[in-house]
Amino acid sequence: MSEPIRVTKSFLPPIKEFEARIKKLWDSGHLTNHGTNILELEDGLRKHLGQEHLWAVANGTLALQIAFKALDLQGEVITTPFSYVATVSSLVWEGLTPVFVDINTQDFCIDPSKIEAAITDNTSAILATHVYGHPCDVEAIEKIANKHNLKVIYDAAHAFGIEIDGKSILDYGDVSTLSFHATKVFHSAEGGAVVTPHADVAHKMMYLRNFGHNGEEEFWGLGVNAKVSEFHAAMGNCVLPYMDQITAERKRVIERYDAELASLNQAYRFQVSEDINYNYSYYPFLIESEELLLTLRDAMNAQDIHPRRYFYPSLNKLPYLPKTDMPVAEDISKRMLCLPLYTQLTNEEIDKIIGIVKSVLN
Repeated sequence: MSEPIRVTKSFLPPIKEFEARIKKLWDSGHLTNHGTNILELEDGLRKHLGQEHLWAVANGTLALQIAFKALDLQGEVITTPFSYVATVSSLVWEGLTPVFVDINTQDFCIDPSKIEAAITDNTSAILATHVYGHPCDVEAIEKIANKHNLKVIYDAAHAFGIEIDGKSILDYGDVSTLSFHATKVFHSAEGGAVVTPHADVAHKMMYLRNFGHNGEEEFWGLGVNAKVSEFHAAMGNCVLPYMDQITAERKRVIERYDAELASLNQAYRFQVSEDINYNYSYYPFLIESEELLLTLRDAMNAQDIHPRRYFYPSLNKLPYLPKTDMPVAEDISKRMLCLPLYTQLTNEEIDKIIGIVKSVLN
């Protein structure tokens, strides 16, 4: 019996490479608290991403929470309704008030033309997501932030390795946060990172992630436990050398989808600007109606194929938030379906998916 085709499947390095690192952990007994694997991983990530100030943390949600603390955010934070729930739930968890601004219909990121109308005396920051890895309009957001003296945080969970005109997307904003969850292009099973261009913010995030420690007996300030275990760091170290291969294989899948689905009238394929060095993290497919989306999903599920509605529902509809209307995000969230995309997806499996899509949408 064939395995189900899920929306994603983690890339796993050769098991002998991982076992060799685990053997060293057994020999040393050093399983956490900034051992050799995490130090190696942070150094490797800084070099790979071209970032001086990067700290690994236990997951992408803690990365967001540490960013908010490091920037001393208070009151209201302007954010997007079209992202994974952690973008907004982390704000609420930290006692901040999310203020939603609707998205645009080109890249599904927050619409900068609507941000200023949402700014009040209580606004302290803008939290924007690079949706599906496509960069926000960072220049426009920077101008607004500078004009109103606001901090900028980018949820870059989807944006590992993304560049605009050769410049890292992580160079923008006061802090960017990364996720290394098993579903991501680069992963350490669980993990994440915080990145900043500011040395003082980097120093604060360094101690925030480790209880506030300054050595064994002193403390810089308040902190939390966001350390990465040596096991997770070992996985990250095994995956990082394969990033070129991972990207190439994901590009192969996307190009095969594109070649066969370009002619469909009932769907809009995600378009990436030519100036962007993309990481091929998702294959979002915007369908003409929610009814048609559900029909397509059911047809796929019947063949043990499992696409996913990234991102549904629109976050302004979360039950623990006041009711607001975000018509664009609400419409997009009802009609967006992400097709399976991972390195191990065979051409035969891709063609099977394409066949179902065509049979439903034609």
